[in-house]
Amino acid sequence: MIDEFKFPNGIELLQRWQDNDPAACERLTEILDKTIEGQYDHIFHGPAPRDRVHISGPVDLLSLTIMYRLYAINAAEFYKENAERFVRTSLMTQRLMGMPKHYISWPVYGFTAEALGQTMIYSDQYSPGADPDEPLFNHDNWQEVQTPDLCTGIPKLLDDIVDSYHRLTGLQPVLHLCAPYSTAADTFGQEAIISALSHDPDFVNRFLDLLADKLLEPWINHFFNRYPAGRVELSDASGSPFFIGPQNCRNIAIRASKRLRDRNPWGDRVYSANYRGDYVTRAVKATGRGSRRRKKQNIDITEMSLEDLSQVKYSVCADFVIRLAEDRIPLDFYEQQAIKHNTPLFLGIGATQIDRNSIADLNTARIETENFTRDYVETIKRVANQVISDGYESRDPPWPGTIYFEDISAESSFELIKTILATTFEHGKLSSAVVIG
Repeated sequence: MIDEFKFPNGIELLQRWQDNDPAACERLTEILDKTIEGQYDHIFHGPAPRDRVHISGPVDLLSLTIMYRLYAINAAEFYKENAERFVRTSLMTQRLMGMPKHYISWPVYGFTAEALGQTMIYSDQYSPGADPDEPLFNHDNWQEVQTPDLCTGIPKLLDDIVDSYHRLTGLQPVLHLCAPYSTAADTFGQEAIISALSHDPDFVNRFLDLLADKLLEPWINHFFNRYPAGRVELSDASGSPFFIGPQNCRNIAIRASKRLRDRNPWGDRVYSANYRGDYVTRAVKATGRGSRRRKKQNIDITEMSLEDLSQVKYSVCADFVIRLAEDRIPLDFYEQQAIKHNTPLFLGIGATQIDRNSIADLNTARIETENFTRDYVETIKRVANQVISDGYESRDPPWPGTIYFEDISAESSFELIKTILATTFEHGKLSSAVVIG
């Protein structure tokens, strides 16, 4: 074990690399050279601890920037050239940061659209995305959606990534794909699909069902044939209440994902957890004037209660309850919902909360970060204690709940991330009664 594998040595090395310290860059390169060669593979094997609140999140954007600055490997090369290198360096980034829960992520929106044939934009050190000026589908050709060759291109790349992840960690992989609505937004155009929501919602539903039937269902079948005990996560940020309103979220975006789950035997192993903006259920009621403005933007503003929205979100994510930063609803509501459904709780930390460029006073930010992190940890622990007493039996993920970084990049504050990690480590241990059961 090298010194950098002991918290907080690794994250402090990353902090010095972020500040362009030559010695840190040299040391990080030494570690990554050996990582790429496979010399540290043994440290990635094994499950996350079951006796404490987990802390995890995607680090692929940070890993990409590290690889670009140290090795001049651009985004296309990092994500697509060598699956084993991608997984090893991503897991090492997590390990250096001090995160004990192994998590692998990739540009899910871009990759899902690219698999269909969408024109993409790749840059040096930023996540690839669909070219908004060249949408793949329009009102004339949307019925031409075809199932991609699942043995080549992006599907083959994701096979290789999950195989490498499984081999290195010993864990069952999660295949991360884009949900039907967000796939439509990336291949039809964000503005075009929002306009269709207002003028022809039946068309949108038909298009989403076609994407589910031709793209997602065969791809997910392919995955479960290889990993029957795996899981599939469908990301659907574009279908969130924040962007399309709670009714459209329920009747269009979530409906499509729920249909996919309900019609397949593996449905309970597929979930969608990143709908955000729960506060709009209350904001809509608060001001009639604001509601009229939103109508002009083709955003559905029909009233829907927070409780009803929470229930429909549960219909596509029944294994845990999650609160994201943009939900902006007090923690106690999500605590109550998790206890109601007898599931663990995930609490998200948004990118803006750890953005180093928006910190006015670091000491003040550090204190505020420590305080809200402790609130998060104690809330997750209360839920764990309660659901165990109510008969929750699993000790596998998503047990016992997670502090979840929604996005970590080279512009994140490692000082604040270190504070979040240290606070979670200090206060996150569960009582022996909860762990043993």
